[in-house]
Amino acid sequence: MSENIAIAAPDPSPLVRRVIDLVPGLLLLTAIGLGGKFIEQSIAAYGKAHHQALPNIEYVLWAILIGLAIANTAGVPRLFRAGVATYEFWLKAGIVLLGVRFLVGDLIKVGGVTLGLVAIEIVGSLIFMTLLGKAFGLKPKLVSLLAVGSSICGVSAIIAAKGAIEAEDEDASYAMAAILALGAVSLFAFPAIGHGLGLSDHAYGLWAGLGVDNTAEATAAGALYSDTAGKFAVLAKTMRNATIGFVVLGYAVYWARQGLAGKIENKTAFLWQKFPKFVLGFLAISLLASLHVFTGPEVASLANLSRWAFLLCFAGVGLSTDLRKMARQGWRPFAVGAIGGAVIAVLTLGLVVGADRWIGL
Repeated sequence: MSENIAIAAPDPSPLVRRVIDLVPGLLLLTAIGLGGKFIEQSIAAYGKAHHQALPNIEYVLWAILIGLAIANTAGVPRLFRAGVATYEFWLKAGIVLLGVRFLVGDLIKVGGVTLGLVAIEIVGSLIFMTLLGKAFGLKPKLVSLLAVGSSICGVSAIIAAKGAIEAEDEDASYAMAAILALGAVSLFAFPAIGHGLGLSDHAYGLWAGLGVDNTAEATAAGALYSDTAGKFAVLAKTMRNATIGFVVLGYAVYWARQGLAGKIENKTAFLWQKFPKFVLGFLAISLLASLHVFTGPEVASLANLSRWAFLLCFAGVGLSTDLRKMARQGWRPFAVGAIGGAVIAVLTLGLVVGADRWIGL
């Protein structure tokens, strides 16, 4: 009499298991992003059908608001968290693909002015945030983290600087909470101010890229204004991001000389480690587009893919923003962040308006 022998199914490989773990969260990001598009289109269709001039609120904001509502009520179940955490990847992918809309000639034309504005913004922000943090009596390394986060690229810069200057986890949490809170506010404040002042798409986009700290929020703030504004916001923000290695290296050397951080043995390797590689992808795609490697339909397809990538990113921004957690971090870092953010926003707005008036953007 034969016996039935049960053969266990082979375990999936770690890569396959990882992909499977991402699927629920990716589906949630897609659903929220498409939900934002549906709400935007439904409001527009209703206004057209009833001959009403309703405000045109972009899907970007709806996707973020839906994500915020979920994250701060029901919360994001563990099943979805791995996929939701990929939103920063989609942000970087969207920026790389957006390079197809910038020819090298355009980058040279607008890049010089933008680079000058970026340099002034970074130096001014570092100095002001350092003085403000000291005035509020914050711990020195917390001041450094807030200064780096406000001047370069928000949370990413804080994470890079934390390890380099050997800051405490608590300091990094305070700094990131302050930066994230400011990013949430900027999504509402920047477009309203831009429309109120009648800024052009180019001028507003540069302002959003210069004045908003986190890359995701800067991209979203630009896209909320217009597609063209989003394009220039990404350009300015990408230039800020490219300086992260140099700024973090400077802080690492400073704290090492104080005997409060490890010495940097190889500065070149350190710079390469901290440099945001997606910037190179952006430049590579721009170069290929300038050489006409892509056909017209291919350029349109790549630009459309960048919009889909941003759609997933914006949904993830909302889902990853825990307002209750921010509120528990204490008031002083938020005060420094809020005051500093307001001053930097006014400074960069003045820079952009001045550049627009004197040389024309």
